[in-house]
Amino acid sequence: MKPTLIRPGGLPHSASTPVVTPLMPSVVYAAESPDALDAQYEGRTEGYTYAREGHPNADVLARRIDAMEGATGGIVVGSGMAAVTAVLLGLLKSGDHVVGGNQLYGRSLRMLRDDLPRLGIATSQADPTDVDSVRAALRPETKLILIEVVSNPTLRVADLEGLIALAKDKGILLAVDNTFTTPRAIRPLEMGADILIHSVTKLMAGHSDVTLGYVAAKDAGLRQQLYDFAVTTGLTASPFDCWLAERGLMSFDLRFDRTEATAQRLADHLAGQAGVKRVLYPTRIDHPDHARAQGLLRGRGCNMVSFELDGGRETANAFVRAADGIAFAPTLGDIGTTLSHPASSSHRGLTPEARLSLGLTEGFFRVSVGLEDPEALLACFDRGLEAARQA
Repeated sequence: MKPTLIRPGGLPHSASTPVVTPLMPSVVYAAESPDALDAQYEGRTEGYTYAREGHPNADVLARRIDAMEGATGGIVVGSGMAAVTAVLLGLLKSGDHVVGGNQLYGRSLRMLRDDLPRLGIATSQADPTDVDSVRAALRPETKLILIEVVSNPTLRVADLEGLIALAKDKGILLAVDNTFTTPRAIRPLEMGADILIHSVTKLMAGHSDVTLGYVAAKDAGLRQQLYDFAVTTGLTASPFDCWLAERGLMSFDLRFDRTEATAQRLADHLAGQAGVKRVLYPTRIDHPDHARAQGLLRGRGCNMVSFELDGGRETANAFVRAADGIAFAPTLGDIGTTLSHPASSSHRGLTPEARLSLGLTEGFFRVSVGLEDPEALLACFDRGLEAARQA
């Protein structure tokens, strides 16, 4: 038998093209010569070299999200927090100052509180629903403001239009996390935000089998800084996760609309139940930012509902155990409904006093509504509420 090379190279030729994007897990890509490789690195030709610097599945996914968000040159990274990290560490330096929304995701708050200061980057927190609060937190060295359109988990709606105007007036970058709202509800870059962040893990991918993030910037120079930092620090996205997330995007609009409709029903149902202290959902008239939500989100409420039970940890435990048809898990965006308890998960790193200042009591829950039959879902919540009342 004639010996053959281990990797002879080349793919079978086909006059047709695949309907589904192929999964391409290769870490390395072979060039035909040193001159050809120079041409790639110098930008005279396009191609792949090493997966940490980019690979086809990440680029296919990034271009799909670009189209949804009205962005150009977005970058897919290994997680939502990798996207946040790329922005905060890729664009800021020692001596800079950043203002973060005071109700950001727990790990984003931890980065502001613990990690940036030890690197010489000063931080402050302010209420993104109040432009004057953010303005008061600014300093001469402030370089960036980081907010979520709808906060996690209290579902407060940022004054995005006011913050965009403030950032432009002061020459400060505005970075917006659009994970909860998604481009189905709002497209911050088109409104004037400078940087956009997504945890693709959540609603975009939608099946709890992917960990990915996305970051995009309007300015080409900022995009290059984000890309260089992501490549250097190895924030690489898995090709398989990118492939799964692209598949998830195919049903995104349908999933979002269906879960949003059920979330509205759930919010209204919970509001009428004994033992429920308050319900937070943007389209409800009793939401503190209802008027802003109607204009900014064009009447959309998204799929997240938060509510607070009377009572403490014992009540919370009883509710979760009785609502056993719902996954109790610190995540959102799954195909099924998930229930989260911020005091024991996303915001457990905060002191009890800090949690209470945000309204996060032991009876506070966040719901990511899924695709269940609405009647079955309401019945499951009713079982939990009855147990909570007994507790």
